[in-house]
Amino acid sequence: MPIFPLPQFEADLAEQDKELYAKMKPPTTVVVRFGVMLMIGEFTYHEQSKPGCGTKFVVRSHRGTELGEMLTSTCPNSGCGKSVSRKEMLEYIDNSGGKDYPYFGQGKVLRIATIEDMAKQAALDGQRVQMTKQARAIAERMNLPMKVVDAEQILGAERITFYFVSEDRVDFRELAEELAYVHNARIDLRHVGARDEARITADYEKCGQHCCCKQFLKVLKPVSMKNAKIQKATLDPLKISGRCGRLMCCLRYEESTYDDLRARLPKKKQRVDTPHGVGWVVDSQILTQLVLVQLEEVPEQVAVPVEDITLLAPGEKPAKRVAEDTEAPGPAAPPGPAAPRGDRPRPSGPPASRPPQGPRPDGRDGERGGPRSDRSGSDRPPQDRAPQDRPPQERPPQDRPPQERPANQDRPARPEAQAPKPPQVQPPRPPVGEPKDELDEIMDAMDALDSGGPDSGPEQPGTPGAPDGQRKRRRRRRRRGGAGDGPGGEGSGPQTGPS
Repeated sequence: MPIFPLPQFEADLAEQDKELYAKMKPPTTVVVRFGVMLMIGEFTYHEQSKPGCGTKFVVRSHRGTELGEMLTSTCPNSGCGKSVSRKEMLEYIDNSGGKDYPYFGQGKVLRIATIEDMAKQAALDGQRVQMTKQARAIAERMNLPMKVVDAEQILGAERITFYFVSEDRVDFRELAEELAYVHNARIDLRHVGARDEARITADYEKCGQHCCCKQFLKVLKPVSMKNAKIQKATLDPLKISGRCGRLMCCLRYEESTYDDLRARLPKKKQRVDTPHGVGWVVDSQILTQLVLVQLEEVPEQVAVPVEDITLLAPGEKPAKRVAEDTEAPGPAAPPGPAAPRGDRPRPSGPPASRPPQGPRPDGRDGERGGPRSDRSGSDRPPQDRAPQDRPPQERPPQDRPPQERPANQDRPARPEAQAPKPPQVQPPRPPVGEPKDELDEIMDAMDALDSGGPDSGPEQPGTPGAPDGQRKRRRRRRRRGGAGDGPGGEGSGPQTGPS
């Protein structure tokens, strides 16, 4: 309905607002929404009145004369503080779907709608249900696989549009001819999808608001199942489907928000540092920005905000623990035997920086230029000496426990069987003969000829000297310049007897 200034509101206006409203000029172009499918058009305006948002117009569109509603104006001096420029309107169309956006620029505003115009349009809308049922009956009689959803009749009665849903292509030429004969008007049959069906017939959604497709969403794009898996904890079709039976449209235009929030969360099985300790990521929640962490030191799971989490590489220590390990001194090493003298690091620096050594046990001083001490290491203090350099009384007992044992009266006597056995003396082995050379073989042959051969029998009694073996050895040694054998055996002294 048109907007008329009322006295009670005019009285409340300030003088400054009145002056501003008087200076405003009527708009030259307005943005109008019209039709059951809520199409958008920018039409020219030549009236002298100053309409506002929500004003009803009678417009001439590409379909004929019909009723429309003003959304805004595209003129800076439009009489409405919410007007936009033409550039801003075109940018909004490009961002909202581009060529798929139902925008029409061919048309004009005829006049501001009157009460008679709105009453006539209400009467036409009351016939929509009857016209829809009649068209369904005709389609069933013709055995057409289609379902007529709604019928729309415009204000000028030039055209009647029927919307239907079908899985396959339908040859509806006979149906259009019969409907044109019944209604005596031009018939337009339009094939729509499930989402467009909801836009025409639905009203409210489960969230309590008008359906997005009926209120502001103009381009209905398909929604993938990936969006439902990311945004919903359950995949129950009753909870993720809208009035059209498809996935809800709000899953699509909320996708960018979920992508930004999900990028801040760590991935599963990633090692993180939390105020409760180091652990592994088990699960996360996108909207609450909480991360469920399985701790390493304690078998427990904790929920930590993403702001309190630090990512760690495999094997990396947290920063606070590295600082503690650097500042806190390590435990003192247990006292043990000193390293051998040869492996000990020698003090570096000039001789004056070395600590002076005390007097030695042998009475000599510890100056560097003095005589060197003995090898026993007596010039070193007892705690720096090696175990082998300590005196017998300082060596730690090997067979004693830490407590001091009592006298030996409680210790059992060692039996005789456990007494140490004397070492066994092995008899000396007979001397191994020296290797013979060519000279020895010749001398053996000559001795054999002198004595009558090797089989001449035992030595005759009264023969002076030693046996044949000793005689042969003496001859060899005499020729070589060696010492002879004594009468009592080999090596007993030089030979003085006859040969």
